[in-house]
Amino acid sequence: MFSGIIEGLGRLTQCDLSEKWGRIAVEVQGQPWPEPIAQGESIATQGICLTVCESDGQTLRFDVLRETFERTTLGSKRVGDLVNLERSLRWGQTMGGHIVVGHVDGVGQVTAVEPVGRDWRLTFTCASELLDGIVHKGSIGIDGISLTVAALRAEAFDVHVIPFTWEHTTFHTLKPGSPVNLELDLLGKFVRRFVERGQFPGAVTWESLRAEGLIP
Repeated sequence: MFSGIIEGLGRLTQCDLSEKWGRIAVEVQGQPWPEPIAQGESIATQGICLTVCESDGQTLRFDVLRETFERTTLGSKRVGDLVNLERSLRWGQTMGGHIVVGHVDGVGQVTAVEPVGRDWRLTFTCASELLDGIVHKGSIGIDGISLTVAALRAEAFDVHVIPFTWEHTTFHTLKPGSPVNLELDLLGKFVRRFVERGQFPGAVTWESLRAEGLIP
């Protein structure tokens, strides 16, 4: 599990796809972690949960399913591209963003990148089934970054990005037409599933809350 708070950047040094599977290698930029990465660890790489197969302290290597290349932006990446990196959470760590599991729901596309004062506003489009799972002021993972939906329309949504996030993630490389990985809020997906199956409870009232002992 991750929080969507990017800890470092990596640069792709290998991105190979064979008939059924692939492998990527990521050269970590700087020293984002005081402890070395161990084989078998999970690392969110551009928002995709991947398992470290090999690590020499500076370069991480991952085996990747063909489906992952096809269902995420990984298939469009090239050697030299930057990727966001986050190490999986340890028990007791601060939860700075929101619950991110690294399971990409789909790919969106940047339609606008605009400076707003000191910040940046980015607009994204995506498939309608993804938009149906996005809520105004809710959380969303974009390329592994925990962000808040600032505006929501029938065909697109906006996020606002502060200078620190802009400079310390891959967001500064985005431009109109760039594809991005999207992960919808996990709690929202559970609620949606209950509603679709007709299992959502009836109306919540003060009386029902008192009956459950949630309020005095």
